[in-house]
Amino acid sequence: MRKLIIAGIAMMTIAISSCDEDTTDMGNSLTYAADKFVIASDTFNVATRSIITDAVLARSSYSYLGRIKDPETGTYITSDYMTQFTILEDEASNIFVPDSRVISLDSDNQPIADSCYIEILINTFMGDSLAAMKLTVAEMGKPVEENKPYYTDFDPEAEGYLREDGLRKNHVYSVADLNESDSVRSKRQKGTLYQTIRIPLNDSYTDKQGNTYNNYGTYLMRQYYSHPEYFKNSLTFTQKVCPGFYFKTTDGLGVMSEIELTRLFVHFRHKSDSVVVADKTVFNGTEEVLQTTHITNDRKMIEILANETECTYLKAPDGIVTEVTLPVDDIKRGHENDTIASAKVIFRSMNEISDYSDLLLQEPKHLLMIERDSLYSFFENRQLPNNITSYLATYSSSKNSYTFNNISGLVNHMYANRNKNVNWNKAVLIPVQITTTSSSSSSSSSTVASVSNEMKVTSVRLVGGSNNRHEPVRISVVYSKQSR
Repeated sequence: MRKLIIAGIAMMTIAISSCDEDTTDMGNSLTYAADKFVIASDTFNVATRSIITDAVLARSSYSYLGRIKDPETGTYITSDYMTQFTILEDEASNIFVPDSRVISLDSDNQPIADSCYIEILINTFMGDSLAAMKLTVAEMGKPVEENKPYYTDFDPEAEGYLREDGLRKNHVYSVADLNESDSVRSKRQKGTLYQTIRIPLNDSYTDKQGNTYNNYGTYLMRQYYSHPEYFKNSLTFTQKVCPGFYFKTTDGLGVMSEIELTRLFVHFRHKSDSVVVADKTVFNGTEEVLQTTHITNDRKMIEILANETECTYLKAPDGIVTEVTLPVDDIKRGHENDTIASAKVIFRSMNEISDYSDLLLQEPKHLLMIERDSLYSFFENRQLPNNITSYLATYSSSKNSYTFNNISGLVNHMYANRNKNVNWNKAVLIPVQITTTSSSSSSSSSTVASVSNEMKVTSVRLVGGSNNRHEPVRISVVYSKQSR
């Protein structure tokens, strides 16, 4: 014990004697003279302008349905969508119970569906929940081809994909159903229960071979019992049984709905251990199968906004993006051998009321900055932001702006490829939707899993343009270089 005490006192003495109040040379003492750096900074003006996107890739987590009046332009935006339905291979053998157990039968003792309907689940909506809307649901005559990019100007009806003599059903709806109880409507308004649109398919249905069934659900059941191989997976089901449905807005104004999911229900009865069971089969329209959204708007008004020079626009869907010309040559002039430690640029929203309307639309939540020539290929190739040639920024309501904290990788990339094409120093700002995944159930961090074009109706005017009357858009650059 005596030896341990003496050793402890010695260690404390060494520690105390090694302490020094003067820390001036602490960093330098750990750094070789050749590795010392000098930091410099500078700011440069950034040129911006609005450019029109003809259409955007219609690959999104959601579909859209409805018609609203754009308060900024006074014109109408209409959205329709097409969806197919999913079948999982490991569930293919259990889609319906064996036909011997079905007790919903016709006069010939053949299985029938008691009822059939399509249910559309609304994630959120813009506009008046009580607006009377009319849609037409039409059967597809053939499936839309896989492995092709479909943009928002793709119209399945105009392209001849609808079955001319197929199922076609008109349906009037409003997002809020006043026939529901107050408690149910309250849950829907609070988001704890989806708003839904239910379209019955209980009329007589005739298939392509001329066979007639009491409803569309019976057609599906008979196909399953006659050709179970058609239900092997989503591909065979789409090709042989149900190519999908097209939902077209045909009348009404005042609401645009974001569709979370489209489901096809088939209700029937069967026996289980001598007990009659009321059962159902559900086919879901999900991201695993093809979904497309068709959007129409007034291009003339879009052109008028894009031609404004005292600001720039970000307008979705398929509207306007902002082109950014980065002063790469100026940034690198005199710093050819220096490292760009950071390059920060802020895009501020205009505070003034628009000349076209005193009603401002919601700003897009997320912006993507990519090279100008990647405007379409980024989405077609399902790319993700890499913080070298592509970056994300989120709108700050407190600062009324979008901030890209460090795009030095993009500046360096552009400089390395300078003058190779006309757009070598140009980027674009695009409104986008993102989906994220959590790294673990206990972690609050998340990773961007996908990026798609913004399909909600959003708009924001940014400070900039060739006749900008405000403080210029600037990029702040920090350089580091070795001292001599």
